[in-house]
Amino acid sequence: MNEALLRSLTPSVLGILVRRGADFAAAEDAVQDALVEAVRVWPDEQPRDPKGWLVTVAWRRFLDATRAEAARRRREDLVDEEPAPGPVPAADDTLQLYFLCAHPSLTPSSAVALTLRAVGGLTTRQIARAYLVPEATMAQRISRAKRTLSGVPFDQPGDVATVLRVLYLVFNEGYSGDVDLAAEAIRLTRQLAAAIDHPEVAGLLALMLLHHARRATRTAPDGSLVPLAEQDRGRWDTGAITEGVGILQAALARDRLGEFQAQAAIAALHADAPTAEETDWVQIVEWYDELVGLTDSPVVRLNRAVAVGEADGPRAGLAELAALSDTLPRHTAVAAYLHERDGDLPTAARLYAEAAHKAPTLAERDHLTRRAARLNASLRR
Repeated sequence: MNEALLRSLTPSVLGILVRRGADFAAAEDAVQDALVEAVRVWPDEQPRDPKGWLVTVAWRRFLDATRAEAARRRREDLVDEEPAPGPVPAADDTLQLYFLCAHPSLTPSSAVALTLRAVGGLTTRQIARAYLVPEATMAQRISRAKRTLSGVPFDQPGDVATVLRVLYLVFNEGYSGDVDLAAEAIRLTRQLAAAIDHPEVAGLLALMLLHHARRATRTAPDGSLVPLAEQDRGRWDTGAITEGVGILQAALARDRLGEFQAQAAIAALHADAPTAEETDWVQIVEWYDELVGLTDSPVVRLNRAVAVGEADGPRAGLAELAALSDTLPRHTAVAAYLHERDGDLPTAARLYAEAAHKAPTLAERDHLTRRAARLNASLRR
């Protein structure tokens, strides 16, 4: 059973149903039913035209649901012809669906959550983790968004800013999460950059390319995390770095700075350093200052504290950290790192162990546990 094939076909099938008149919520339910049927039937006999099969089954399920609802409410059945048999013309509706999900009737946060679930392929748990909320809360948010869009005409697609936020979160999940969606996020952002002239679209594309260039070095052969300072920079993708820096420079030249351009500038400074020791941390702090001014995000302030610790010393970083809530994700891990750099190994070891218990992923937990164990071993010598 080819689950990757099903995942890749889902946005296109969903887009076909929406274009044929299905409202988004009903179309998504019909496509999900078709996917369940495919999981049941395809292991015995996969169709020659998987996409056409999914469209036909999904459209029938949509019609069945529409007719049942109409009968229940005693109103005239909405009868449409089924699609003609045979192959379905190839079309990539994914980016269009991103804009449809970012409908003006939804709040930006609801639009992002719905798109990540319906089109991006993320689970409710993954989306909840990205938003730092309980899974049940996120499930309710997505359900409300579906109800809001039910029956709403899609003649007012959402704005670029919301779509960029969705693509950014999809890339982050693909880059560091359980589902490999990073390449797909880059592909869609390239499409968007080709379609519209927008400096923040370029900034996001540059940011993705610069991060993706380092991906092969982020984990060791055993799956353990490799911190940025310890990565083999000779294995970084110089082509992606060159492209990302070129795109960023062109965007910055337009003097319309946005948060994705600022983040890309920070990533470019890391990519430009031949060694970790040669990183221009002073410039990185300056870009974090710009980013704080644009977003006022506590997470950005947390990352800035690390940069200050590198530029001005760990105690300066700890002073910045003291002004932030210790409930922030990875706050404890940052505190451990800065205490280690300051030479306070007992405190660092304790904080690394505490951070390991709070880690959102198994890989991070193992990494922090090993750090704590290494410091404890050195203290016993």
